[in-house]
Amino acid sequence: MLTTTVENFTGFPDGVRGPDLMANMRKQAENVGAKIVDRNATKVDLSTKPFKVFVEEKEYTADSLILATGASAKWLGLESENKFKGRGVSSCAVCDGSFFKGQELVVVGGGDTAMEDALYLAKIASGVTVIHRRDKLRASEIMQRRAFAEQKIRFVWDSIVEEILGDRKVEGVRVKNLKTGEVTALKCGGVFVSIGHQPNTELFREFVEVDKTGYVIAKDETKSSRKGVFVAGDVADKVYRQAITAAGSGCKAALDAVRYLEALKDHQ
Repeated sequence: MLTTTVENFTGFPDGVRGPDLMANMRKQAENVGAKIVDRNATKVDLSTKPFKVFVEEKEYTADSLILATGASAKWLGLESENKFKGRGVSSCAVCDGSFFKGQELVVVGGGDTAMEDALYLAKIASGVTVIHRRDKLRASEIMQRRAFAEQKIRFVWDSIVEEILGDRKVEGVRVKNLKTGEVTALKCGGVFVSIGHQPNTELFREFVEVDKTGYVIAKDETKSSRKGVFVAGDVADKVYRQAITAAGSGCKAALDAVRYLEALKDHQ
């Protein structure tokens, strides 16, 4: 939803706009009989069969359920960040990095995701500046070694991004040192916020097993801990987080759900 042009989804050699890709997927699903409800699920009850999904007061029931609520990127919470989303501010280096070839870029964060993004962008950009609020990284030792060894990557420690600067697109960031209070401006063409993702699992955490960060634990590819409930996409994937990998896991979950329903029917 936040990506203008998607260039890493198979079948689109010239890329495709994110909203257009979504509209095409929806139309294809509707053409084969899928019914789409444009409302948010507000509650679920997976404790008994059939499963219940509520949209406010309306109740839907199902013999099988696929959880595909995704994960939301964590943001800095700046007004200027919202202003430039899709115009120089991104949460996905792999998705949007190719738009910034040869430019100076900023990565915000200090974990493995931030280092992966910085290393990826270093292959594309003229230089990458990592801004981290602490005086040392939280990333694994191997990721730190790789990042420190890359000559294109620089580090700004003990600092936060106070504001993203620009007119119609990102032109720089205003950075504040948390120890000295010094405020400086840094020119850049893009800002990648790499402070992690939050899986959208609040609705059903009490019914299926999740890990310590809230991602659904999948067994045998798509099976949750509750029989008949399957998972697809970023709600269970904290490694790849790409549209194409999510689509592939959606196919797996659908096939597994169909097999589960057929087995139920055979035993009735």
